[in-house]
Amino acid sequence: MAVRPLFVTHLWEDRLADAALLADLSASCTALARDDRAGRRWCRAQSYGGYTSYASLDDLPVRDPAFADLKRWLDRQVAAFVKAGFMAPGRKLKLDSMWVNVLDAGAGHSGHIHPHSAVSGTLYVALPAGASGLKLEDPRLPLMMAAPGRAEDAPEAARTFVYLTPEAGTVYLWESWLRHEVPVWSGPKAGGKRVSISFNYS
Repeated sequence: MAVRPLFVTHLWEDRLADAALLADLSASCTALARDDRAGRRWCRAQSYGGYTSYASLDDLPVRDPAFADLKRWLDRQVAAFVKAGFMAPGRKLKLDSMWVNVLDAGAGHSGHIHPHSAVSGTLYVALPAGASGLKLEDPRLPLMMAAPGRAEDAPEAARTFVYLTPEAGTVYLWESWLRHEVPVWSGPKAGGKRVSISFNYS
């Protein structure tokens, strides 16, 4: 007898090893959080616990050379992920959107998916002590009905939720239908901000 794993959900993880580019991106994210008045207004109106350029800027790779360099690196990452995930060859995926997230202590981002995209991901720029990473949800969860609970020592592939703990420079890629969230983190406000850059390819 054998148990066969079926319908695997792929997650890509790598690291941006270019320390100079990571430092440039950190400086650029800080500048945007300070200078993007439209984005700050949107964040206040939405009670967003920090800053995001999601609703205000859609041209980061054109606006800033550091984001242009990041796009070129991500293009290669996404191409490798598509190949490794056995996705059918076809039209090349293209960057559709990219935005900055600067979360204060006590903030998070509730569970969501990224509609109208094929591959989504996040590059982590800064994570102070105690900052939350990423929580991924088993996509079968709405269908499980009366399924038995998972054992505490269940392997990662069998868990209902998987919690990822990135470091500065970590990038994760996943198919855009995968529900995910940023749990609220409670580190000291003096400890810094959680900075990441998220993106969609379609």
